[in-house]
Amino acid sequence: MIKEATLGAGCFWCIEACFRDLKGVIEVEPGYAGGHVENPTYEQVYSGSTGHAEVARIFYDDEILCYDKILELFWFLHDPTQLNKQGNDIGTQYRSVIFYHDMQQKEIAENAKKMLDENKVWSKPIVTEIVPITAYSRAEDYHVNYFERNPSNLYCQAVVRPKVEKFKKVFENLLK
Repeated sequence: MIKEATLGAGCFWCIEACFRDLKGVIEVEPGYAGGHVENPTYEQVYSGSTGHAEVARIFYDDEILCYDKILELFWFLHDPTQLNKQGNDIGTQYRSVIFYHDMQQKEIAENAKKMLDENKVWSKPIVTEIVPITAYSRAEDYHVNYFERNPSNLYCQAVVRPKVEKFKKVFENLLK
């Protein structure tokens, strides 16, 4: 069955580039969610004035890749203890957030977050929001597969590439 997960872990270029090549993933769509502006532009979201987070919407076959595994990868991809930032990307648009699509996703996400906090996987508490999906809109086409199409971009070289390489090394057995 095809399902969807919507996650924010800083810049959506990183999430998309990591999830795109996983077995069971059909499509990864960069977008914006959780804000108060309808169909915002990248420039509006980037300004931090819309309340939206940069997210990746992952369409996946849950018979091949389950939601629990998607969340495991999500936690690995970023530092969920940083409030409204990831590295040098600062603002609510870069917050750590899980937008759930149903009550089962909410329960799985809350249980995972609780377990990770209880086991002190990070030295600080997890600040990841777990909220229902709202106000989602797809990002502009030029963001789709951005890392692959713009490998010489300085941000891609400094931030995206190291993250993707580490991700692919650790989760090599999950790649297509």
